[in-house]
Amino acid sequence: MGFEKILFYCFSAIVIGSALMVVTRRNPVQAVLFLVLSFVGSAGLWLLLEAEFLAITLVLVYVGAVMVLFLFVVMMLDIEIAALRAGFIRYLPLGLLIAALLFAEIFFIVGPEHFGLEIFPKPNPQPADFSNTAALGKLLYTAYLYPLEIAAVILLVAIVAAIRLTLRRRPGNKSLDPAQQVRVRKGPDRIRILPMASEPKPVLPKEKAS
Repeated sequence: MGFEKILFYCFSAIVIGSALMVVTRRNPVQAVLFLVLSFVGSAGLWLLLEAEFLAITLVLVYVGAVMVLFLFVVMMLDIEIAALRAGFIRYLPLGLLIAALLFAEIFFIVGPEHFGLEIFPKPNPQPADFSNTAALGKLLYTAYLYPLEIAAVILLVAIVAAIRLTLRRRPGNKSLDPAQQVRVRKGPDRIRILPMASEPKPVLPKEKAS
């Protein structure tokens, strides 16, 4: 057994084990940390496939940004662990059924007859000066140009919708309008003087005694 196969089995064991820990851990913080470990193992598998750019992108984007954001959100939420445990036991049979269906689909679709080295042989090793990023960019902007543009439009619509939902007017929401603050005048908009009648000076107890 070569060193590459040993690394493949090690990374595969890390990914499968951490994925199982994600769905079985009752503490959400621990589940997020195991999900980070699963992403790191997947990046190692991509390195074995000579997809260095995708591996670094997975670590930087998902592990370095998205999963850290998820971890902060989970830590700031007031989550009741007892309620999570009760829900885990309640939905355990349904989860086992869905897992069995997924394993059956993987067995029938990703099997040696449909997805093996005989049908999809291992790619030839590239030279040392080969640029993985340049090859990926050339493939995206030539063979997959239309799917890339469709995905860009969908992401743009999602960004616009998120901004629109954030800036919508809600009753009871206290917010400041910078345009109104700039148009304010120094006269009646700032200070208003109200005439008030003078009140008599209160008499202190010492003054009464004298």
